[in-house]
Amino acid sequence: MTTPTPESTARQLLLVRHGRTPWNAIERAQGHTDVQLDECGEEQSLAAARVLAFYEPVRLWCSDLARARQTASYIETETGLVAAVDPRLREYDVGVRSGLTRLEFAERFPEEYAAWRAGTGSPLVPGEETTDSVRTRITAALDECFEALAPGETGVVVAHGAAMKVGILALLGWDWSQARGLRGMDNGAWAVLERDALHPWTRLTAYNLLPKRRGHQPDFASCEGVG
Repeated sequence: MTTPTPESTARQLLLVRHGRTPWNAIERAQGHTDVQLDECGEEQSLAAARVLAFYEPVRLWCSDLARARQTASYIETETGLVAAVDPRLREYDVGVRSGLTRLEFAERFPEEYAAWRAGTGSPLVPGEETTDSVRTRITAALDECFEALAPGETGVVVAHGAAMKVGILALLGWDWSQARGLRGMDNGAWAVLERDALHPWTRLTAYNLLPKRRGHQPDFASCEGVG
């Protein structure tokens, strides 16, 4: 009788950040504002989808915000899967900071901007969601995604940079004070998380993967944005 190995029993989640939007390109905070992908974001999403298909995923989930749903649509085309939409995968609600560039944020809310830069989480701008709230909803969603997979299966989750970072840190058991050790993912990039029946923890096996780094697409240097 063959003894199961961690590799053969691992459930794998690919956490994909949506493609670029016009607001990403100029570092304008989006939060729950429903901004569409720009042309570069569409190209990024298509390139990522073509590589993600090689993982042979059996399930697909995405945030209900347009930029995530658009990105997921390319994965649907490449894999034949239909995305399950889950609002818990949304980005932080950034309150009145939505629509502001970093410079505008610093000028209008200097105290809150300093706290954001320091990662202290307080004070927040009016209407801004707490990290605890984001952590609770996104980890619950990701736990359910893992549970929906059989041993050896792979699923794809399309969501948002800051919220996914919170979720990854929580699933790894890292304290939020360690957040600076994990940079934000690029638009159209993905991370790989695994769980197996032999160990009661989540492993991060790859982070910020991009098609251009795997040789599957032309360089995006002319259209990459920050944020």
